[in-house]
Amino acid sequence: MSSKEAILGRIRSALRDVPNVAAADDVAVNWQYGQRPATATDDLLGLFVERVEDYKAIVSWVVPNEVPVRIANALTDHGATSAVLPAGAPAEWHEAVAAAGIAVVTDDPVLSHAELDATGGVVTASRVGIAETGTIVLDHAADQGRRALSLVPDLHVCVIRSDQVVSDVPEAVARLQASIDTRQPLTWISGPSATSDIELNRVEGVHGPRTLHVLLVNE
Repeated sequence: MSSKEAILGRIRSALRDVPNVAAADDVAVNWQYGQRPATATDDLLGLFVERVEDYKAIVSWVVPNEVPVRIANALTDHGATSAVLPAGAPAEWHEAVAAAGIAVVTDDPVLSHAELDATGGVVTASRVGIAETGTIVLDHAADQGRRALSLVPDLHVCVIRSDQVVSDVPEAVARLQASIDTRQPLTWISGPSATSDIELNRVEGVHGPRTLHVLLVNE
């Protein structure tokens, strides 16, 4: 007798006294993939902030016309003396960071990993935020830059608009469909990079930025 046959035999023996019952009928659910579920919270932004902060990230509420200066303030607060800004980021972001005395680093020509590692931080936009999981997704459009920009520097200042926050993962995937169709890379960020050793000691910054500062732009 093989090991497989022995295991299946034990399972059959264990189930010998289980009565046979009719299989339950499936219950139809009137829901389409990507549609906001009926159980979604009314306070999407509040839930999003709560979940993002659960991951030890920092969240700041920002009004639209203050975004450039708040980016510069966030970099300054974390002690960054230089920052990478994607070429497609608004010119106002570049100007505000430079005006704060922070060296603006561009990725053209492409920076090496060593050059990125020596940079104080990175500033990016984002594509979508997920309230249920506290996740931010980048599809690396021009205002977000390539993946390495958001993975190597120790500080990531990420700007997300309130209208980019959705309820759950299926709704986020529906929002990302155009990016998926064009085969753009997707980076899913749930807080700063963190891991634990065998004694469950939390270590941050191993696989990505040690600090994630989210600027939530709300009217």
